[in-house]
Amino acid sequence: MLFKTKTSKCYVQSPKLEKGQKTLSARFLLTTCFLLSVTSLLLFALRPLLYAETKDCVVAFVDNTAITLSELEERYSTALKVTPGVTKEAALNAMVNRVLLLREAKKIRLEAPTEDELVKEYIDLKIRPFIKIKEGEVSDFYQKHVVDFQGKEFETVREEIENYLVEAELNRLLKAHIEELRKKAYIGIKLE
Repeated sequence: MLFKTKTSKCYVQSPKLEKGQKTLSARFLLTTCFLLSVTSLLLFALRPLLYAETKDCVVAFVDNTAITLSELEERYSTALKVTPGVTKEAALNAMVNRVLLLREAKKIRLEAPTEDELVKEYIDLKIRPFIKIKEGEVSDFYQKHVVDFQGKEFETVREEIENYLVEAELNRLLKAHIEELRKKAYIGIKLE
């Protein structure tokens, strides 16, 4: 027959083991404090990145050329000074047109000190040569608008009329040329 006895479990720790546990606890505490400090420092240092905001965004692109919101705002404020009724959409479309013309000018290896001069040189080379104003068109314009010239003789306003007709035709041809360029390009506009 077996006898069951209650045995009590008693643990006796040696002083050496007790000291090792205290050392381990102290190391764990130090490591935890160190890691918390490093984590706090990292969070503090990286805080601006965690709460970063978008300062600029792309509002349009022409193939691989981007137009940013800050560029649009700058161009729009300049355009408002010249043409008070201009809209942001019109300013953005003008920027897209400019990118197209600059790209074409660079394709044919035109060079100029500024982008404005480069666009002007491109227009003078590719569009202006095709403008021919006939003498009959100048005199017809004078006859239709004789009141606007306040009694001035045809010969005194002839050059002025011709310049006006040349510019009107240039604008018409340029608009058609830009429409052709727009058809060939991949353009995206995200103006909200």
